[in-house]
Amino acid sequence: MSRAPLAGQVADDFSRLTGRSPEGVWSAPGRVNLIGEHTDYNDGLCLPIGLPQRTYVAAARRPDRTLRVWSAQQAAAVEVALTDVRPGHPAGWAAYVAGVLWALEREGHDVPGLDVAVDSAVPVGAGLSSSAALECAVAAAVSDLAGLDLLGSDPGRVTLVRACVAAENTIAQAPTGGMDQSTAMLCRDRRALLLDCRSWETRLVPFDLAAQGCALVVTDTRASHELTDGQYGSRRDECLAALAELGLGSLRDVDVDDLDPALDKLSNDVLRRRVRHVVTEIDRVRAAASALESGDLSQLGRLFDASHASMRDDYEISCLELDLATDTARAVGALGARMTGGGFGGSSIAIVPVDAVEETTSAIAAAFAAADLTAPVSFVVEAGGPAHRES
Repeated sequence: MSRAPLAGQVADDFSRLTGRSPEGVWSAPGRVNLIGEHTDYNDGLCLPIGLPQRTYVAAARRPDRTLRVWSAQQAAAVEVALTDVRPGHPAGWAAYVAGVLWALEREGHDVPGLDVAVDSAVPVGAGLSSSAALECAVAAAVSDLAGLDLLGSDPGRVTLVRACVAAENTIAQAPTGGMDQSTAMLCRDRRALLLDCRSWETRLVPFDLAAQGCALVVTDTRASHELTDGQYGSRRDECLAALAELGLGSLRDVDVDDLDPALDKLSNDVLRRRVRHVVTEIDRVRAAASALESGDLSQLGRLFDASHASMRDDYEISCLELDLATDTARAVGALGARMTGGGFGGSSIAIVPVDAVEETTSAIAAAFAAADLTAPVSFVVEAGGPAHRES
């Protein structure tokens, strides 16, 4: 496996910062969720892809029980004793690193102290799961350095997924549902990952838009996206409230054909809108997987549009920038467009004919400029592979 340029850079950074060579470099991808938003914590379905943009970690074991981490994206290093890792400590970005070691140790694994240097090409705050990319790159490193041998099989990788989810939920205190970490550990080149968040079963679905003359354009709207600001958690709470009123264990138990009677049982319109989004979104994921398997990109585009409308109107997680990016993409010929990720900012995606990519990205940039918004960043992505050792 050839070494990516950023892998070499992070190895050099490690040597400069620590005065020794790393024992290896590991990486994991960011993700784009094609469809299936806010379904993961409702035991639903989602359909993400891994990105070519990755987070890289160079690491080596220490003789003591200390974790030291540096990041090219942060000004200061963080040092913490492994015995001192707990919810909220360390704070900030280092929690995603320390939390992985904490979670694996909690599961009975013998985890060493580490020196870790980090560099990333995954945009932070763009809704492209930079946090899970960091967690999974670190988890891959720990698996190798601690001799856990978990990268060689899907069951082993699922063990790492669960550790990364525990790290983010408990130590970083961010209420994510597991889709992001599953994608980073289980995705494949030119495939989407159909993930059942109840059984954690997965199925690979063909995803090669270029073969049909199209491209997936991601637009980082530069509108701040932060999962720990309470909005994401409030949607989870509303789903739990709806479950209590319905007397169910999961919104996955509401079939789309039985949606109207279920909505009639709810006490207020907010809960009805939240449930309608989740139930119809799960159904859209099934239809999207079928559309990809049959090569029907027009149908996939229609599902993108319906998904965005549902997130905008029923789940209320879109924003001015996301609506402008998706509306503009459709206006210049996208087959479909939707926001992706947790919402309240972040990124949008659009299925665009290859010969219209430049026109689409220019139109989005012009629309943002006309609205006096921060300039967005648009780029084309293909489905990338999972967390692995780089060399």
